[in-house]
Amino acid sequence: MALGFLDRSHSIAPANWSRWLIPPAALSVHLAIGQVYAWSVFKPPLEETLGLSGTQSALPFQLGIVMLGLSAAFGGTLVERNGPRWAMFVAMSCFSSGFLISALGVASSQYWLVVLGYGVVGGVGLGIGYISPVSTLIKWFPDRPGMATGIAIMGFGGGALIASPWSSQMLQSFGTDNAGIATTFAVHGVVYAVFMSMGVLLVRVPAQDWRPAGWKPGNGDSGNAMVTTANVSANNALRTPQFWLLWLVLCLNVTAGIGILEKASPMIRDFFAETSVPVGAGAAAGFVALLSLTNMLGRFVWSSTSDIVGRRNIYRFYLGVGALLYLVIALTTNSSKIVFILSAMVILSFYGGGFATIPAYLKDLFGTYQVGAIHGRLLTAWSTAGVLGPLIINAIADSQEAAGKTGPALYTTSLFIMMGLLVVGFVANELVRPVDPKFHEPVEDNPPLSRKESQ
Repeated sequence: MALGFLDRSHSIAPANWSRWLIPPAALSVHLAIGQVYAWSVFKPPLEETLGLSGTQSALPFQLGIVMLGLSAAFGGTLVERNGPRWAMFVAMSCFSSGFLISALGVASSQYWLVVLGYGVVGGVGLGIGYISPVSTLIKWFPDRPGMATGIAIMGFGGGALIASPWSSQMLQSFGTDNAGIATTFAVHGVVYAVFMSMGVLLVRVPAQDWRPAGWKPGNGDSGNAMVTTANVSANNALRTPQFWLLWLVLCLNVTAGIGILEKASPMIRDFFAETSVPVGAGAAAGFVALLSLTNMLGRFVWSSTSDIVGRRNIYRFYLGVGALLYLVIALTTNSSKIVFILSAMVILSFYGGGFATIPAYLKDLFGTYQVGAIHGRLLTAWSTAGVLGPLIINAIADSQEAAGKTGPALYTTSLFIMMGLLVVGFVANELVRPVDPKFHEPVEDNPPLSRKESQ
C-alpha cells in the first residue's frame, strides 16, 4: 500500500484545482523516460569501447521495452489502486537508478550491469512511468481523451529530442571511453530524478463526482457505435476479441517503427555511406532528434485528430499510409536523402500517434472504469514489438554485412517485412467491433476503484 504523501487519498484535487496542471505533471515523467528513444546515440561508443555487435548493443534497449510492457501489465492494477503520485515516484526511482547501475557497469567494463541497470531496473521505471498518468488524464478530460493522452504521451516521443543532442554533447565533452560513457550515464540518472520529481509533486486525481463544466457522459458520441458509456473490467477485457485485435494492431505498428528508431543513427549513415555526401555522426544524431520531433508531434496531432474522425479511421491512416511509405523507401534506396528523411519522419509520426491514440481507443471500447489497468496489459504488445523490431533490423543487417553487402542492401529485406506487418495490422483494425454487452460491468457494481478515490 502507498503510505503518507504518496497515498492516493492525499492526492485528490480540491474543488478549484485546474485540470490543465495535470498534462505538465505527466510531461515531466514522459519527457524523461522518453530518453529510451535516444539509445541509438550510445550504440556506436558502446560497441567500440566494449567490443559489442549491433545486436548486442541493442540488448539494453530491447530488454527495457520488454520490461516496460511487463511492468505495465503487472503493475497496472497497482497504479489504479495506489494512484499516479505513487506510480510516478516508483518510476523516478527505478529509471534514475537504472542509469546509475549502468554507469557502474561501463566504468567496470561489466556490460551485464548495463543490461541489468538500463534494461531491467530502468525498464520497470519505463513501464510504471508510462502508464502512471494515462487513466488520470482520461478522467480529467473525458470530453477530449485523445487530445489529453496525446499531450502527455507526446512527451515520451519527444524525450529523445532533448536526450539525443544532450547525450551526444556529453559524450563529446566527457569522452567515449569507459570513464566518459559512465559519467554521461551518471549525469542522466541525477538530472532525470530531479526533473521527474516535479510530476510527483504536481499530479492530482479528480474527486469521484467531478465532471468538466457542461459535460455529461455520452456528449458528442451519439451515433458512434464504437464509443460506449458502459464499463468493462480489466479481467473481462482480456476475454474479448477486441482486446486481442488491438493488441495485434499495436504490436505490428510498433514493430514496424521501433526497429528503425532503435537503429536510426547507424542506419542513415549506412544507407548513404556510398554516396557523394555521406552522413556524419553529428548529422545522424540530428536525424534521431528529428525523428523524435515527428514522433512527439504525431502523438498530439494524430491523437487529437482521432477525437474528430474516430479511432478506427485514424488507425486505417497510420497502417495503410505507413505501409506505402516503407515501400517508397525500399524502392528509392539511397537515391534521395529528402525522400528517405521525409518518409521516415511521417512513419515515425504514425508510430507515435498509434501510442497516443490507443488509450482513447480502449476508453471508447471498454469505458473508464479500469482503463489504466487494461492499457497496462495491452502494453505487453510493446514488449513483444520491442524484441521483434530491433531483432529483425539488426539481425538482417548483420547477416547482410557478413555476406559482403553494404548500403541500402543491409535494410531492404527488413523494409519489406515492415510493410507486410502493417498490412496485417490494417486487417486486424478492420475487424474491431463494439464490445458485447455480456462483458459490461453491472452499473451498481461499477467501481470499487472509484470508491477508493474518495477515501
